[in-house]
Amino acid sequence: MLLDVQDITTSYGASQALFGVEFRMDEGEVVALMGRNGMGKSTTIKSICNLMPPKSGRIFFGGKGTERMAPYKVARLGVGLVPEGRRCFPNLSVHENLVAAARPGEWTLAKVNALFPRLEERHAQMSKSLSGGEQQMLAIGRALMTNPRLLILDEATEGLAPVIRQDIWRAIRQLKAEGLSILVVDKTLSELLPVADRCVILENGRSVWQGSSGEVTAEIQDRYLGV
Repeated sequence: MLLDVQDITTSYGASQALFGVEFRMDEGEVVALMGRNGMGKSTTIKSICNLMPPKSGRIFFGGKGTERMAPYKVARLGVGLVPEGRRCFPNLSVHENLVAAARPGEWTLAKVNALFPRLEERHAQMSKSLSGGEQQMLAIGRALMTNPRLLILDEATEGLAPVIRQDIWRAIRQLKAEGLSILVVDKTLSELLPVADRCVILENGRSVWQGSSGEVTAEIQDRYLGV
């Protein structure tokens, strides 16, 4: 068991956002965290990374309880986050962004550049000058440079041009083929479901459905994911 989220509740001050989210991930799995807007997906991710510590419940990563850890210690355990909105360091170059938090391991600068050749082409550019798609590639590459055991992608392709979205999904499929564990949030079901091994659906801050991607029927999509 790589990640075990046990009945967590999380609040923004007096406003409760999660009311008992729970799911598990095995090593090498790709899990899609799904639900309509505002249902708690990003809050769940923040709780896993301890950016918003849960008020109750337990989270174990690699068998270690993380609820009392500082976020940087959770990252050092092997959690690599690509946050919603990318959040690259704007006044650092592409190269500087990639090496800023690099840790020894399989993922090197050369391997990231092979995954996203555009980053090598723009290695000296300030990240603020990149397109949104290039910044997303950079954010993924930066997370990979930490050599994570788990890569978390929050809204992996939101707002990106179709050709860039295909580049991102190609990279995700490659990462899956290499055995990396991935927790991914994305609204593009046509791309998300084929790459996911299992799906967890949230509604109003609760885990309401879990199953394989092949079990996500049109009825389930309409019930939990439709507009």
